[in-house]
Amino acid sequence: MAKKNATKTASRAATPVDIGIAPAQRAAIAQGLKRLLADTFTLYLTTHNFHWNVTGPMFNSLHDMFMQQYTELWNAIDPIAERIRALGHVAPASYAQYARLSSLPDAPAEPPKAMEMVRILALGHEAVARTARGLFPLVDEAHDEPTADLLTQRLSVHEQTAWMLRSLLEE
Repeated sequence: MAKKNATKTASRAATPVDIGIAPAQRAAIAQGLKRLLADTFTLYLTTHNFHWNVTGPMFNSLHDMFMQQYTELWNAIDPIAERIRALGHVAPASYAQYARLSSLPDAPAEPPKAMEMVRILALGHEAVARTARGLFPLVDEAHDEPTADLLTQRLSVHEQTAWMLRSLLEE
């Protein structure tokens, strides 16, 4: 069994990643993407929590809006994880890792009122946008256009969603 595991490890090492980005740059970008993945997953869980637990006069519209938002977040997780893998690194995939890597707090233990949910989600989308934006210097220096494209797409979604949520909070 030990020989079989050694063979698996050796075969992985026999195919190094050579995509034109230096190993140290790939590692730094992958680490940033791990934080983005953790933020995205944390925001996904919070949004889904609020979808299930929203109450009040805006129930129908918020319930539907939160569903659209958590679906979009869910669909964003895989491309981020796959970009980490394409850079030659392992994508984090545990609650413990996400809790350590994420800049977002966990969802409140008790569901807040509907407008507090909206405020929390607006702040969450802004935080994820900051995480994504913070990666651009590394990505630009490495000429990592695929990651830059992914970040640009994510920024567009998070900034627009934050704006829409903030708009609901205005009186």
